[in-house]
Amino acid sequence: MPHEAYPLGAPALDELCRTSLKYRDRAYAPYSKFRVGAALLSADGQVFGGCNVENASYGAGICAERTAITKAISEGQNKFLAVVVSSDVPSPTTSPCGICRQFLREFLEPNVPVYFISSKYPLGGIPDWLNDVQGQEAQEFIKKMTMEELLPNSFGPENLI
Repeated sequence: MPHEAYPLGAPALDELCRTSLKYRDRAYAPYSKFRVGAALLSADGQVFGGCNVENASYGAGICAERTAITKAISEGQNKFLAVVVSSDVPSPTTSPCGICRQFLREFLEPNVPVYFISSKYPLGGIPDWLNDVQGQEAQEFIKKMTMEELLPNSFGPENLI
């Protein structure tokens, strides 16, 4: 179902899922072999994708979520309605790491939905179950949380004002 504050129908969510998977396939992960893709929907309807990019100096790598946010910010976008994260893991369990959760929190309101999708997400048309991502049939492919659920009692920009 669409989120009350941020309506997102099945076609828009499907586009985000496909974008996330497309960027996952572009990941540069020669060391961990753990590819991650992310897709953000901006308030004006633009979709920004990102992938993880590793580096021989491990700490210099960047995660998919931070890549997508950085691209969006550099294009003048700073308000987002949804995020999708994908990996090669067959269950929808790959969620943003700790630093990405804080990075996302800088730009996402607490009630923004964050979706984790399975590597088995079907690419042959919009699945019927996508209209009810909390339903039993969808659980094999997608998990939905809010930013608040992902990072409860978070520290955000409003804490500094």
